[in-house]
Amino acid sequence: MNDSTNPSALRSKAEICKALLKLMEDHPYEEITVKQIALESKLVRKTFYRNFDSKEDVLDAILDKLIDEYKDRLITLNEIMPIEIIFDFCADHKEMLLLFDKNNMMYRILQKLNEALPIKHEELIALGFVPEDFFCGLDPSYLITMNIGGIWNVICRWTHGGMKDDPKQIIEEMSKYIIMMGEYAQRMVSPYQGSAK
Repeated sequence: MNDSTNPSALRSKAEICKALLKLMEDHPYEEITVKQIALESKLVRKTFYRNFDSKEDVLDAILDKLIDEYKDRLITLNEIMPIEIIFDFCADHKEMLLLFDKNNMMYRILQKLNEALPIKHEELIALGFVPEDFFCGLDPSYLITMNIGGIWNVICRWTHGGMKDDPKQIIEEMSKYIIMMGEYAQRMVSPYQGSAK
């Protein structure tokens, strides 16, 4: 992808991204061609290739923008639980998520999250938003991946159901489950804690 900040190039990129999403409403992603994207965006193929290498490159640009917006929103945590931010963000991007679900491409967002969020975790530590000992000395790469996977599966199920279920109810159920699992884990390890001395 061409990283030009030229206003004309930025407009062309935005039109191309918009065109791909529009085409995905009526056509499976696999069947969409660069020619169709150029026609939909009302740009010539030369302009397409001046900005992108392929339709996959366009998709990556769409996902990068989405993930960057999500990462920026994480900084606004304050009194809001991260899980609430996730569901609010997904609700704000409902049409796009439903489009990705329709095209069986939710895994592409998961791939981007797995790439971006460990880096964002380090940035949040550097900015002082997350304490350095947040994971209490455990390997954050596995724990971040576990959190992303678990929550993303819930989001995928919610999206696949048309995002009709009340997110507050889903968050409440998840929160209760996490507390129950913590209590269960504590009961399971407590007999061994005394013998470790």
